[in-house]
Amino acid sequence: MPQLPLSPGSTLGILGGGQLGRMLSQAASRLGFDVVILDPEPDCPAARVSRAQITAPYDDPDALQALGRLCDVVTFEFENVPALSVEQLAEAGALVAPGPTALAVAQDRVDEKTYLNAVGAATVDFAAVSTLDDLTTAIETLGLPALLKTRREGYDGKGQVWIRDAADAEAAFDAIGRRPAVLEAAAVFNRELSVIAARGRDGAVAVYPLGENIHANGVLKTTLAPAAVDAKTQGRAVEIAAAVLDGLDYVGVMGIELFDMGADSDGNPELLVNEVAPRVHNTGHWTQDGCVCDQFEQHIRAIVGWPLGPTEAHACIEMTNLLGDEVEEWRTLAAEPKARLHLYGKAEARAGRKMAHVNRVLQPSPNGRGLEPRRAAGDPPGERVRVGGQP
Repeated sequence: MPQLPLSPGSTLGILGGGQLGRMLSQAASRLGFDVVILDPEPDCPAARVSRAQITAPYDDPDALQALGRLCDVVTFEFENVPALSVEQLAEAGALVAPGPTALAVAQDRVDEKTYLNAVGAATVDFAAVSTLDDLTTAIETLGLPALLKTRREGYDGKGQVWIRDAADAEAAFDAIGRRPAVLEAAAVFNRELSVIAARGRDGAVAVYPLGENIHANGVLKTTLAPAAVDAKTQGRAVEIAAAVLDGLDYVGVMGIELFDMGADSDGNPELLVNEVAPRVHNTGHWTQDGCVCDQFEQHIRAIVGWPLGPTEAHACIEMTNLLGDEVEEWRTLAAEPKARLHLYGKAEARAGRKMAHVNRVLQPSPNGRGLEPRRAAGDPPGERVRVGGQP
């Protein structure tokens, strides 16, 4: 096993060559690391900014052995990594982060929600569904409307369907291919927030200011950050993030989507966890232009054993995804004085495909300094949980 912390010049591997892998590779390069990408698509976006690419399926044993031998640490740009692939990478000598426990929890929505509730991170009420009878019973228990999601895979609105009438249950089950699923009770929330958090190999946790998310057709369109929240709400988000990360002995960056339910009867903020993503996250792209250390560098720092970077915001940012042919607006966007364009290098602008994002600087952050870290009992002086400041 490699000696940590890794020195510049070491080699990192990334499974996945899309935009997240590309931006991870760019961050790793800035810190002096070489990067090898494993992706089945030749000349994928991440490969164009990396040292090398292994072109093969993610479960190809020979490719995984080669990646594991070449790299000191391997990470992922997506969570649906086959468990056997993680084992083969480790057998080849590479450290793998995040680890298999975090991946297993995040790959199954029932397991994920069960884990979240166990560590004190509340979710909507839910029920596991394997058969049409299960679905009928779940509807009777949870009521309608309710959201039916496949237990595994699916993102950006895929693999899910709303049920508003019990008579539509069978059609909804058919729509997801009668696959194992979870039925989620509807949440009447004020807005969707998200928190980007990181945990290092030493157990230190760093949390960015909350962002507020706006969706269109089930896909994230805009994130405004830091969100306009009070200190109690930010504090509750930090508590949730630390509990989730610590419980998994997590290493790396995680995105946590939250429903802001308002205040409870005691005046305390009520936040429900919608989903977690054991990777860098679309709602964290604002950090590229709003923070000294963005989420991509933070993830690299965590997995190579470096100290975590600062999370305070030095500017208020509006992040907007460019989908499909919206990327053709690049000429106009490039001329905006307070806009920074991030193009992903994808060849084909298919409808709904994430092609780029633009970060607009709305104003400097008047209170961007980080808060003093919270330490666990018995921790030596130093940072355990560090929270980014907000306006």
